[in-house]
Amino acid sequence: MNIQWSEQAIQEVQAKFGEDTKDLKLVFDSEGCGCSVDGVATIWAISAPLSDDLHAESNHFEIWYEKRHEVFFDDHMRITYQPEHRAFKLASDGQIYSNRFKIVDKRTNIQAL
Repeated sequence: MNIQWSEQAIQEVQAKFGEDTKDLKLVFDSEGCGCSVDGVATIWAISAPLSDDLHAESNHFEIWYEKRHEVFFDDHMRITYQPEHRAFKLASDGQIYSNRFKIVDKRTNIQAL
């Protein structure tokens, strides 16, 4: 899997989550959708990948995904930012996954006592 980020999308992710953000996870999020085949493509900002996460090629961020979600995505995709809608767009040559693609912060900030 290969995901290419536009410069504007990179800048928006860094503005929203910080310039040190590097690990992101592409998921087919079915939480609250009723069943596992209903869902939406989403990116999670994560602290670190899980041991069984797979690595996708990317022109900027470290992108991870679960093998079971691979079936929902094309091999080559693009993430752009649409400032007029203040929204990200995930698309491939074959389809548009979302014009209002969500990027959610799933990082944990656990502080030692």
